Parts: sequence; structure tokens; C-alpha cells
Amino acid sequence: MSSESDLITVPILGKETVKVGFGLDEYVATEILKEFQSSTYVVITDSNIAPHHLEPFERIFRDTIKKNGAQSRFLSYIIPPGESSKCRATKAEIEDWMLSQSCTRDTLLIAMGGGVIGDLVGYIAATFMRGIRFVQMPTTLLAMVDSSIGGKTGIDAPLGKNLIGAFWQPLRVYVDLLVLHTLPPRQIINGLAEIIKTAAMWNEKDFQLLENNSALLIEEIHKPAVSGEYKFSKIKDLLQKIILSSIRTKCEVVTLDEREGGLRNLLNFGHSIGHAYEAILYPQILHGECVAIGMMKEVELARHLGILKPNAVGRLAKCLVSYNLPVSVNDPKIKKYAGFKTCPVENLILTMAVDKKNQGTKKRVVILKAIGETYEKHATVVSDDDIRFVLSSDVKVDNFTENSLDVVITPPGSKSISNRALVLAALSQGTCRLTNMLHSDDTQFMMSALESLGAAKFSWEDNGETLVVEGSGGKMSAPKDALYLGNAGTAARFLTGVSALVPTQDKEHGVVLTGNHRMKVRPIGPLVDALRNNGCTVEYLEKEGSLPLSTSSSTGLKGGVIELAATVSSQYVSSILMCAPYASEPVTLKLVGGKPISQLYIDMTIAMMASFGIIVEKSSSEENTYHIPRAKYQSPSKYEIESDASSATYPLAIAAITGTKCTVPNIGSASLQGDSRFARDVLKPMGCLVEQTANSTTVQGPPKGQLKPLESIDMETMTDAFLTASVVAAVSSNAEGDPITRITGIANQRVKECNRIAAMVHELAKFGVRAGELEDGIYIFGQDYKTLKSPTDGVYTYDDHRVAMAFSLLALLTPSPTVVIDKACVEKTWPYWWDVLKQSFKVSLYGSTVEQVEQQNPLSKNASIILIGMRGAGKTTIGKIISKQLNMKFIDLDEWLEDRLAMPITQVIFKLGWDAFRLEEHKLLREFIQERPYGFVAASGGGVIEMNDSRKLLENYVKSGGIVLHVHRNIDHIVSYLSKDSSRPAYKDQENIRDVYARRHEWYRQCRSHYFISPVLDERVVEEKIEYSMSRFLEVITGKSQSLQKLKEKKRSAFLTLNFPDVQQALPLLNDVTLGCDAVEIRVDHLKDPKGKNGVPTLDFVAEQVALLRCHTHLPIIFTVRTKKQGGLFPDDKEADALELILSAIRYGIDYVDVELGWSIESITKIFEHKRNTKLLMSWHDLSGTWSWASPQEWMQMIDLASSFADIIKLVGTAKDIKDNLELENFRKSVTSTMKIPLIAINMGGKGQLSRVFNKFLTPVTHPDLPSKAAPGQLSVKQLNEALALIGEIVPKNFYVFGKPISHSRSPVLHNTAYKLLGLPHSYEAYETDTVEEVEGILRSPDFGGANVTIPYKLPIMQYMDDLSHEARFFGAVNTVIPSMKEGKLHLRGDNTDWRGIYDTFTAALDGMSLAESSALVIGAGGTSRAAIYTLHRLGVSQIYLVNRTLANSYAVQNVFPPEYNIKVLDADKVTSEDLNGVSIASAISTVPADKALPESVDRLVKALIATGDRQSIFLDMAYKPLHTPLMGVASEHGWRCSSGLEVLVRQGLASFQMWTGMNPPFSPVYKKVIE
Repeated sequence: MSSESDLITVPILGKETVKVGFGLDEYVATEILKEFQSSTYVVITDSNIAPHHLEPFERIFRDTIKKNGAQSRFLSYIIPPGESSKCRATKAEIEDWMLSQSCTRDTLLIAMGGGVIGDLVGYIAATFMRGIRFVQMPTTLLAMVDSSIGGKTGIDAPLGKNLIGAFWQPLRVYVDLLVLHTLPPRQIINGLAEIIKTAAMWNEKDFQLLENNSALLIEEIHKPAVSGEYKFSKIKDLLQKIILSSIRTKCEVVTLDEREGGLRNLLNFGHSIGHAYEAILYPQILHGECVAIGMMKEVELARHLGILKPNAVGRLAKCLVSYNLPVSVNDPKIKKYAGFKTCPVENLILTMAVDKKNQGTKKRVVILKAIGETYEKHATVVSDDDIRFVLSSDVKVDNFTENSLDVVITPPGSKSISNRALVLAALSQGTCRLTNMLHSDDTQFMMSALESLGAAKFSWEDNGETLVVEGSGGKMSAPKDALYLGNAGTAARFLTGVSALVPTQDKEHGVVLTGNHRMKVRPIGPLVDALRNNGCTVEYLEKEGSLPLSTSSSTGLKGGVIELAATVSSQYVSSILMCAPYASEPVTLKLVGGKPISQLYIDMTIAMMASFGIIVEKSSSEENTYHIPRAKYQSPSKYEIESDASSATYPLAIAAITGTKCTVPNIGSASLQGDSRFARDVLKPMGCLVEQTANSTTVQGPPKGQLKPLESIDMETMTDAFLTASVVAAVSSNAEGDPITRITGIANQRVKECNRIAAMVHELAKFGVRAGELEDGIYIFGQDYKTLKSPTDGVYTYDDHRVAMAFSLLALLTPSPTVVIDKACVEKTWPYWWDVLKQSFKVSLYGSTVEQVEQQNPLSKNASIILIGMRGAGKTTIGKIISKQLNMKFIDLDEWLEDRLAMPITQVIFKLGWDAFRLEEHKLLREFIQERPYGFVAASGGGVIEMNDSRKLLENYVKSGGIVLHVHRNIDHIVSYLSKDSSRPAYKDQENIRDVYARRHEWYRQCRSHYFISPVLDERVVEEKIEYSMSRFLEVITGKSQSLQKLKEKKRSAFLTLNFPDVQQALPLLNDVTLGCDAVEIRVDHLKDPKGKNGVPTLDFVAEQVALLRCHTHLPIIFTVRTKKQGGLFPDDKEADALELILSAIRYGIDYVDVELGWSIESITKIFEHKRNTKLLMSWHDLSGTWSWASPQEWMQMIDLASSFADIIKLVGTAKDIKDNLELENFRKSVTSTMKIPLIAINMGGKGQLSRVFNKFLTPVTHPDLPSKAAPGQLSVKQLNEALALIGEIVPKNFYVFGKPISHSRSPVLHNTAYKLLGLPHSYEAYETDTVEEVEGILRSPDFGGANVTIPYKLPIMQYMDDLSHEARFFGAVNTVIPSMKEGKLHLRGDNTDWRGIYDTFTAALDGMSLAESSALVIGAGGTSRAAIYTLHRLGVSQIYLVNRTLANSYAVQNVFPPEYNIKVLDADKVTSEDLNGVSIASAISTVPADKALPESVDRLVKALIATGDRQSIFLDMAYKPLHTPLMGVASEHGWRCSSGLEVLVRQGLASFQMWTGMNPPFSPVYKKVIE
């Protein structure tokens, strides 16, 4: 226990309120009982804190009460932990409990816990009996330095945090530093974020203290606790000092501004944006971590506004990273804990709109002027546009308008020199001060890694302008964790060499270097080979030749002769050069394999080594050989880093392309960097005026459009600048011949951050610029800048800073703003590049966010699909179907191989053998992936996966975003098929087919991204269903499915559960039992697989079940594996099997998968990471019946967890009485008012049926024809609708058909049958009238539900419409009236569904096939022919032939439509058989009466055209008297599939039904009734 003399008191508001010390429990109890006497003391804490702190405190407190002879009571109340408890319901619950315990106004509340407890208890104290006393006992570092001090109390509301509360000062805040001992490291670091925040905005000396001690603090924080010892004894004084500094600052500010009039706003630095992130990322990401991100965004905002210097931004980033705090949502920590969450910019801005600091609609943010100093003494008003720019992942660049600029731009320090200087200073003895250091991602990664290795200590001087490096003289140790380097290629290669100097015990304790996905494919092989050959143990941990890798060596580099291939990257050479002085022997470095790349960078390294005391001698006798002595580096006291010459090319190029002037003051002819020649060697020959001194460069561009192309330029000495040269060349067209520029000598740019040459060609094409690759370069055809196009999908930057900056130049000349995707990638070398564009070049910039699907690598957008699977599985058939449906080109790789080798495969194997065949097969697969990366479907040979290298190719293709589709069908059918196929050789060694499949099965699974199994019925493949099933499958896996969006738009929706042991048993019932449903659920836990074990069906059996269901229903499928503990049949201890089933379902292209929230977070996260386009329905069933909807903390915790992953959330409770349903409804209204994720919330059991009636989204339903209900209390769709009608949720409406004569209309039968089937209380009748005016009263009637309109009123009815659909305007007629209420007034919308009947009839007949790019025939030229033509065009038909008895009418119809409909009128009297050569009709619609014969010439032509079709062709006769017309007979003779006009009539009517009711209409029973 602390004695009173050990305590430090910090005053606030003139009172000695805050007490800081170690071990305060006895002091707290004594002081409270002495100073704050009460009849009742109440401790409020949570279930996480209570086990650690409540029991010992209660014991001490009760003993003290006894000792003092007091009559006081000690009570405690424990609530669930987490933000969800900080709500109205918990507040009311505690208050009701206090009243039940007879608490009065003298009660003293004690808040024991973190920020949630402190805020909540403080607010209770402020309002209970109009205000009672309370004290704070914070148990987290965050609460100690922030929320417990200052008197802010409150609870959360649905629209935001802390929006309801009061200022209510605690009597005491007891900060017991001893409790920090019980906190995990992450929680302590979480609190350190607030300490850093306070120092950054208020006191630079405190900030320096934090900067200088980060390594020590982090080491001690992560040190394991030892029983009986205080974990932080080594840093006790330091810890107390930084915490007290933060507390004193807050107390000072609060004293000056208790009620947050202005100054207290400053304490919210980082919070305006941080809270917005927290609203999305919590609870996975903690408050302090979100504030860290918020701080970075707010200093970036200050820099963007021109207020804060770039160095200060880099300094804050370095400090945060040194404490393992995230600096962006792309930080590995965020990816680790919440990688499944997204932070949409507009959501963030919307959350910021309810910030208490705001001035009305104006947002206010704390803006720093420098570290330790704010721009104003209150939060600053900032525009939404500026906030949006900082928060957005992408940037929209406007065109350049300033034509007379003369600017001076100083680029950041050179990345190349900065990284070399960091390594050399770290390896040196002594202290070196680096000035003009580049603050960027790359250097940040380098500094963090060097600190982790113990190679150096870093600190800042001159307010971040000078970096002080204390070198270790080469003494280093291996860190416990891997060193993450992002996409920093320079850091990765230099540190690979440095790692070889680190002594390690064994390879298990080596130095591990890793990076992001792009870094993991960048080459490092030659450097690793050289190190291995010199005695180092280097292991690749994933892909051969790339990071991650582990380096270990007990002795470090041996030295002597080191041979290195240097034709790929000069960084390999520099890495070994810089490390060589610390080898055991002097090093002779020989560069082999050809001319070294980028010699100037090698020379730069040698020159810099000389500045640090090491002289490298270049051999005079051996080419490309260097001698490096064994010695120690000596730090110069100061080293100034040149600005980056590569970066300087961008502002200079802006001057070139815009006809303006730009000077770069610190790069000239004396520069170490090869890119300093860019202005002289590239821009000057292109027509610019260039002035270059030893230390500066100035460029004056010619008038816009006057730049000249360069016929050829070798840029080997400045390879990074080729991207800048390329965009300048794109607008260099002032030439006599072809305006072509050829750039060579840049082969190494293919292995930089991306393949830069390919990237430039690809992205230039988006601007309309023609370019192509050379063997070691690129050619570009220049054009007038006025002809540039604006890229429609934005410029993809490949996570490459130079690509982004290069294309930001070209964006200045496009006719409309251009989006540059991933603006943050410039942070690698010029973090404030966009600020330079805005502030110096006066370019307007706007934040933009391209949809995630568009942000994928464009080479994987429309990526080619590779089909794998057994021979005979149907790959060729499936491949052709896919190629037709996705408009891709189909290739059979076996046939391609036969063409390539000029012999059939049987001969290839006979002549060359199986091994040679597999090698040729592998080469062809590799060629296909490299040369046909998109737009193709390839069917591979069945054994392509036999070769390990081929499997790796396929696996890497999947990782890069490609689709590898495993096609399979029942093995018995494959065996049957192959027994008859002699076109391919027997398997190697005459292996049995089933054995081959058993052996290959795991390989197929290993390589595939998706899995399609052909459906099986009655022991045969259902050929006619494959196309339909495949279309459903492709919709999901390509992301084109709109099922969830459609569900969200519906007022009500439902899904039916199939709990059959075999789906085949459900098929006869399927259409009837799914009437009115919007989805169908397959309960996998109910399936009975004869080959299953322990209640787990096999993957193949489940795949066949899914295939069977998918080809028999048009509804989306929900895939559910329900465990026993959640009310299902699946074994609770088989989570791994359930996980594999769900991952397989995603590969099957399932629409939705149900994921139980009770599964481990690892399983849930894995499902989320692999979900692709499948939607996740996160579910929880409370079978215990103990969870309360009225006190919903547990339910809210489930929602918090589910919200991180879910597309839909499903919560199921248990009803004991009707009250439970009403409480559920209140809960639903509360959470859905702000939650955007759709919610299914119901109660089980008979007494829970009312909750099912109230539920609007995807209510689980049953049907009377099913053998049993899937859950107790389920209702049918009909029962739901009848119940909704009874309680007034569905109001009876009257529907009509208007027209004359209509006495024989079948519409009343159609609609009334549908109403009856679905339990709807509506009625439909024919209303025959002589004038349209008579219907106006009906239209305005309150019970009017809608109407169909027929002749003669389709035009006159339009006068009563408030709005017309596109189709109604197009056809100039209305046949459907849809009423709705808008702003309290009746609104009538007119539509035309003539085309819908035709469209839906064709869609049903096509059964998943496509009419894209096909030809169609329309017979007749009346009004109906227009609807037919319109529909065919919407179906994708590219050529429509029109035949009619009267030619003039045909031309009249043709003239109605625009040219893109491609209508060709045929004159029956003139068309010859030769004219029909090449014509193939895939669909035809007759719109003429069936009871009148066609003229002979027309009849002959129609029959000739029908004869060009096949069994896939579809014929629709709009006549339905008789049902089977003569023309249908002709089509049937040629194998066409035929539909009648009666089907069109029914489908047209049901389209109206759907518009009016929002429900899926029941076609089959209605159609049968109409026929009757």
C-alpha cells in the first residue's frame, strides 16, 4: 500500500481530486469513509474486472467499515463487459436495482472499471435522485489518463457514442498504477495512444520523452509477468512520469474549460475521425487504436491544408508505430483483428456529423500546427470535401487550368539515399544527424526493422527536421517477431543482407522478413543464393525466390569471394556492399551473369560508404569486381540527404506537358543520382527549355501540344524515371512521321513494385494511348492531348508509387476528372505528393472510393477461367456453356497441345512417354496463364494436376484472383462414358479409373477456387438442366447476383427450410411448397449420406445434393449446417468438418451460407476471408430461453460480433408468453433504426408465432405438404399473410382490369387464384366501362390496389398518371397502374408490362441459356411486334429479322427503334435461299393471328427461317387460340421448344401481381387455373 507521502495529487477545478500512486485500496477505503460519509457505498463494475479487483477491495472496505465502527452498507453490482452495456437499458437496470436496495441521495457510487463503467456510473450519479456523489477507480490505462478525469459522463445512442450524458465531476479519481500489472500488453498500448495524443497536441517535451523511450517501454510491457513481482518495476518511475504528464495536461485543460467551450476540444485530437472508425471497427479494434488512426488522418488533413509540415506527420507516424499502434486501416494489426470489416468513407463522414464539437452542420477537427502546438485554441472548422479527400482510398484529379505558373518545388529526401543512410548510420559507431530524411512508408519500415534488430536508436531534433541515429557498430540480435516490410523492396533487399550479420542460435531463431502480397512475389533469389554460398542459412517460408524468408547464421558473413548475379536489381549489390565490412574476412564481390543493372546506384552506395569511413576499391584487372576491407563504419556527425531525383521528375514533367515553369532547387548536375539527368536527357530533346546548375534544375515547357517524341532513348541510368517519360511521350505528337517514342534499357522495371512496363501499357490504353512492350523497354505513340480519353474505371496503380504519380500527370490533361486508385501508395516516396499538386500547382482534388470489385488487379478482372477435372466430367461442355454465357473465348488445351505438337495425344504419349507429355502440358498451361490472362475459358486435361509444378501454377493463379473451376459428375457416369471413349489413351500403367480419381481427388481440391458438379437425377445426368444450373452458379461466383439487393428492396420476404434426408425426396413438392418464398434453405445437418461418418456427410454427397436443388429451383439457396447446441443435428464437436462443408459451399457458388456465432472466431474469420461473392447469414439461437429482449446486452454482443462479418444477422430467442414477442419487437425497432445489415429476429415455440408475423426480412416458413416443420412454431406463407391481414398489416385492396369488351378476360381468375394461394385478402374484378373518365373515382379510392388496362384505354388512362415508367414512355401506352403514397399523397405510376410477359416466358424457356449475340425472327408488324422487338433486344439479341405481309408496316415498326436494335426487314417476295446462307435463328416470336393463313411467300420465308434453328431454339406464338398453333407445329417439327401466348398472358399478369404485392407469384397453379 502507498503511504500518503507516496501519493501524488493533481488538482483540477481548484480541488485536490486526482490521486496517483501504487497499491491504493486501503488508502481509498480509508479516505472515502472519512471524507465522504454515507449510509450506502455501491461499487459498479463488470464481469471482467470483478474477479481481479472487486473481491480484495470489498474485503478491505468492509474491514475498514468495521474498524471505524461505521453503520454503512457495502453493495456491488456486476454488469456484462463491453460497449453494449453503455446504454439506456443498462442504466435503467442499475437504477431500478438501486431503488430496490433502498439507495438514497446520500449513496456514494464507486465506478470500478474502464471507460464504459466510468461513463455509465457517472451518468447514473448525475441523474439518480437528481444527482448523487461518485468516485472513479479506473482500472485501465486509457481510463486513468482520459475518461475518468474531467466529469464527462454518458451513454451511447443508436446514432453515436456518448450522445446522451452530463458533466458531473467525481469527488475523487484514484489512479492506482499497480493495477496495470494485471492488464494485457494490448490494453496498456491502447492507453498509451491517449498519452501520445495529449503530448502531440500540447507539449513537445512530453512527446520527445515518449519518442526516446518507446523501445524500453514496449520491451517491458511485453515481458512476461512473474508471480509475486511487479511487472513494471524497471520502468516504474518512467511509467509514472508519462502518465502524470498526461493527467496534468488534461486537468489543466479541464480547469480552464470545464464545459468544453473551446479549449477542451483540443483533448479530442484524433477523436473526430477516430470515433468514426471506432463506430465500425469496435470491438475488434480498441478505442486507443482507433484514435491512433484518427490522429494520423487528422495530421494528414492538417498537412493537406498547408498548416502542418510533412516532417511532423512522419514523426507522429514513427512514434505510433514504435508503440505498435496502427497508423491506417491497412495496418497489419487492423487486418489481423478486423480485416473482415470495411470503413466506407460516407459512413465515416455521417458518423462525424453527430460529433459534439461541430458547429451545426460544420464539422470541427483539432488541427496541429506543429508537434505540441495546435493551429487554433479550439477545434477548427474543416470542409467535408477536405475530410473526404483524406479519408478516401482514391483521388479524383481535375484537369490543369493554371497556364502561367512559375513554381519552386523541393521534393522529399531521396528514398535510395535515405535507406542507405539509415543502414550505414545504424551499422556505424557513434551518433549521426540526418537531415532532409524522407518520411515515408519505406523509411518507416526500415527504421522500425533496424530498431527491432537493436541496430540503432532513433530520436528527433529541430521539431522533426533532424533524425538522430545512434548506431550499434554492427551489434544486433534477432527479434522474436517477423519484421513486416509492406511493399518496401529497398528495405527488404538491404535488410536481407543486414540479417546475415545477426548472430543466431539456430535456424528456429533466425531473422524473419515478410511483407504484403506484392512483396511476396518480388524476386530476391540472386541475393539469397549469394548469401547461402557464403555460409548463411536462408530459408524461403512460402514461395521460392521471394519473401517471407528466415536468415540464420552463428558467425555471420564469412567473406572472401562472393559471386552475385546483378542483372535483375542493383539493390542486391548494394546490400552486400554495405554489409561486407562486417564479414569475417575481407570481401571480393564479383558481379556475374552479364552487365550489372543500374550501375549508378552501385556507384552511389560506394560513394556513401566512403562518407561513413569505408573505401571500396574497384578492381583494375577484373571487370565488375569490388574489394571491400574488413572494418567498422564511423558516423559523420551530420549527413544531408539529397532530394529524390526520381521524384523530382514529376513536377518537372508537369511543367513540360502544361507549358509552365518549375524549378527544383537541390538537384543538379552534381547529384549522386542518375535520375538527375532526366530534364537534360529527356525533357530537353522533347522541346523544353532546361537550365541546370550543379545544385538546381529548371524546366520551362513549350506551349501545350508542342512536345516532340523521342525516336529512341536508353534510360538504363535512370530506369525509375521511365514512367514519367512515358506519360510525357503520350502527349508528344509534334513530329513529321509517326509520333513514336521508344524507351529502352529498363528491363529491371518488370520486377519492381509491379511489372511497370506492362502496367504502363495497360493503363495508357485507358487514356486512348497506344503503347506496347519491347524486349527491354516500351514504345508509346504520342497524340494531341486534346484527344486523350478519361479512364472510365480509373487508373489502377498496382500498389506502386511511381505508377500513381506518373498517371496523376496525365490526368491533368484529360477532358474530365480522372480517378487514381489507391492514392496512399505515394507514401512510399512522396507522402505529400497530392498536397503539392493542390497547393503548388493549384489542381483541384476530390476524395473518391472505387468499389472494391473494381479495385482488383485489372489483370484478374474478367480473368480467364481454367477448368480442371477428370476426363469425362464434362469440362468441354461446361466450358462452352461458360464461354457463351460470359462472352469469353473457349480453348480446349488438349486440342491446342495436339495442334502445337502436330499429333494426337495418344501418339504424343506413345512416342514421348507420359513424363514428357506432362511437361508439355505444363508448358502450355503456363503459356496460357501468361499470355491469355483474361477473356478465355480453358478446358484442361484431366491429369494436368499430376505434376507438382502445374499444381503450383494453378494455386498461384487462384491467389492472384483467377478462377480455377473443378468440374465433376457422378463417378459412375464418368466410368460409363470413358469406357466408350477411344480418343484418349488409357491411364498410365492401365490404372483403374476409380483409383485415378481417388488419387487425384485431393489435388483437385488443392488447386480449385470453385467446384461445379453436374446434377444427377434417376441415375442420369440431367443435360437440359446444366445450362440453367451453370447460369445460377456463374451469377454468384462472378458477383452478378442481385438476390440480396432484391430482398432488401422488398417489404417482406420469407425462406422455406428443406429438412429432407435426401433432396431428391423434395423435388416433386418443390414448386408447390416454395410458393411465395424468396429463398430455400438446405439443412445439411438433416442429410443422410450412406457414406457419411459420425453424422457428417461427405463433401461429394453434399455437392450432388446442392447441384440437384439448384437445377430445380429459381430461388437463392441458403446452406445451413446447424449444430445440436443450436437446435440442429450436426455434432457439436465437429466444428472442423462444419467449416470444411461451409468453405465447400462457397466453392459451389452458394448464394448464402448460415454461420453460427458460437463457432470459434478463427473459423468464422476463415469463412469470411474465403467468402468471395457468397453472402454470410450469421445466426444465434438461444435455446436456454434465458436471454431477454428487454435487457438485451447478450443480444447486442451477438450483433456486435455478427456485424463484423454478416450480410444478414439472424437471432432466435424463446417465447414464454406474448410479452416476449412485444419486447422483441421493441428491440427490433431500436436496433434496425441505425443498423444497415438486415435482421431476422424471431422467437421459437408456439407462443413465438407472433414474432414471425412481425418479422419482415426472410422469415423462416414451412408448408402443409412438408413432412415436418424445421422448427417449432413455424408458419406457412399463407398463414403469415392471413395473420398480417387480421392485425391490419395487410389491408384488403381492390384490383381491376379496365377496358371494353372484357367480359371474357381471364385476369380476374388469374389474380384471385394467386391471392387465395398466398392467403392475401384482396379481390380482383373486371370493370367494363364506356369512358375512361368513369374510372377516375376508382383510381382515387382509398381501397384501390392497382389495375390492368386494356383497349381502348391504354392511351387515355395516361392523363391520370403522376409518373410513367421507361417502358410506358417508350411504347406510348399504359397497361398497368401502380398506386403508392408519397409524402402523404396518392401517387399513380403508369407502367407497360406487355414486354414482361414475353421476357419472363423466354427466361423460363431459356432455362439459363443466353440469347446474347444471336439472331431472332419477329413475324408481324402490329403493336405487339414492338413489345417483341423490345424484349428480344433486352435479351441480348444482336440481329432481328422482321417479316410481315405488308412491307410498309414493317418499315414503320423498324423506324420506331434506334439503329442499335439492328432490325432487318425482309421482303418475302424478293428473299432467295442464297440470301439466307449463314443465317441461324435462335428465337422467334409470332405476333399475327393464328386463325388467318399467311400469304404464300411469307409462309415460305418463315418456314425457311425456322429451318435454320435447332433444338435449342425457342418459338413463341402470341396467339393462344388454339393453344397449339400451326406455326408452333412447324417449329416443333424442327426440334424447337415452343411456348404459347396464354403463358405470356399469365406471366404478364403475374408481373403486375408482383409490382402490386411485392411477392413472388405462383405461376404453375395459376396457369393451370387459367387453362381450366
